[in-house]
Amino acid sequence: MIQLTANAARRIRDLTSGQDPTQGLRLFIEKGGCAGLSYGMAVAPAEPTDQRLEQEGARLFVAADSAPLLDACTLDYEEELTHTGFKIVNPKAKQTCGCGTSFEA
Repeated sequence: MIQLTANAARRIRDLTSGQDPTQGLRLFIEKGGCAGLSYGMAVAPAEPTDQRLEQEGARLFVAADSAPLLDACTLDYEEELTHTGFKIVNPKAKQTCGCGTSFEA
């Protein structure tokens, strides 16, 4: 399962506060991007087959078909001068592209 950092959990709570309580951050992988696969995410309700994680009040849903490639990942949220946003650290990625949202498994 995915690990959430405290920063990621805080940002997910911020994004979903005031939303329908069934909503959380939904992660999935889709074909595309410069390295072949891309991470996708949306504030949405869980699909029936999604894996669900709740940590520090943050709800995270992982698409069932993406779960094997996201297993053992860490989801972080960074606020830096050159990049602000979620960052996925994926030990299963053989290579990643410069944008950080595309990888090869």
